[in-house]
Amino acid sequence: MKDKRLRIVFMGTPGFAVESLRALIEGGYQVVGVVTTPDKPVGKHHSVLQACAVKEYALSQHLPVLQPEKLKDTLFLKQLKAWNADLQIVVAFRMLPEVVWNMPPLGTFNLHASLLPQYRGAAPINWAIINGEKETGVTTFFLTHEIDTGKVIYRERVPIEDTDTFEIVHDRLMHLGARLVVKTVDAIAVDAIQAVEQEQLTGNGQELKPAPKIFKETCRIDWNKNVKEIYDFIRGLSPIPTAWTELNTGKDEILNLKIFECEKIIKQHELPAGTIVTDGKKYLDVSAKDGFIRLKNIRQAGKKRMAVEEFLKGSMNVKAL
Repeated sequence: MKDKRLRIVFMGTPGFAVESLRALIEGGYQVVGVVTTPDKPVGKHHSVLQACAVKEYALSQHLPVLQPEKLKDTLFLKQLKAWNADLQIVVAFRMLPEVVWNMPPLGTFNLHASLLPQYRGAAPINWAIINGEKETGVTTFFLTHEIDTGKVIYRERVPIEDTDTFEIVHDRLMHLGARLVVKTVDAIAVDAIQAVEQEQLTGNGQELKPAPKIFKETCRIDWNKNVKEIYDFIRGLSPIPTAWTELNTGKDEILNLKIFECEKIIKQHELPAGTIVTDGKKYLDVSAKDGFIRLKNIRQAGKKRMAVEEFLKGSMNVKAL
C-alpha cells in the first residue's frame, strides 16, 4: 500500500525534472517545497529574468520555492530545514553539499539518466548515443560524497534505436524516470529498499564510460573518423547542443554549420576526409573514412534551420574543412 504522507522536498531545474515532479503531484504525494536555480537574465541587455521549467511548474501548483545562489547559505539551510522533509528527491540539479543531502531522516535520492555506474556525469544521454550504445536507462540512487556513486535503488533499461537522437531518448527517459521516482518513493515509504553498491553492478573488467559536460569545441565534427562514429556523434547532439562543422564556399568565405539530421552511406572511395560531394541541388555528402555523411537538416550561423536542399540554393562550390 502506498504511503503518501511522507513530506518530500523536490530539487531540479529543467523540463526533464518537471515530469518527475508532476508525477508526484498528480499522484497525490506531499511535496512540501521545491528547490531550484535562481532566475537567469535573458534578452539583448540581460534585463529580463527568466524562471526555469521546474519553478514555473511549481508555482502553477502553488508550491513554495527556494532559489539559493549558494547551497551552504545559512538562510537557505534554515528555510530548508523548516520544511521538515522526510525525504529529498533530486532530478537534474546541482551537486549538493552533505549538509543538504544528509538533512532528511530518510536521506536524499537522485534520478540519473543512465544505467549507473556507466555514464556518471553531466551528459549521460548524449554520451551513450555518441558512443553507439544499444541501450541505456534510468537509475535512482542515494546521494553520497562522490558524485553519482551512491548505492543504487532501482534501474530500468530501454533500447537505443539506430535512428534515435538525443531528443528522442531524452523524452523517453524523462517519462520512464518519472515512473521510477514514484516507484522509489513508494519503496522507501514502506522500508522495502535493498540498495546495492555500484561496484556490484559491474562485470569483471567492465570499462566505465564517463559522461562529462559538453562544450562547444566538444561538438565539432572530426571527418577523419568512420561514418558510424560521425553519424552517432551527430544524432547524440541533436537538437542540442548540436554537432557543427565549417565549410569552405570557394569564395574565401567560411560557413559555420550546425547539423541536426543526417544519413550514413557506407561506400568505398579515395577522397580525402571532409571532401564535399554535391549536385548543388538535392544532396550534400561529406566524405569520411569508409563512406559519406549525407547532410539532411542544418542551420547556417545567423540563419534559420533548413533542409539541405534549401541551403544549396544559395551556397555553391562548398568544400568541407
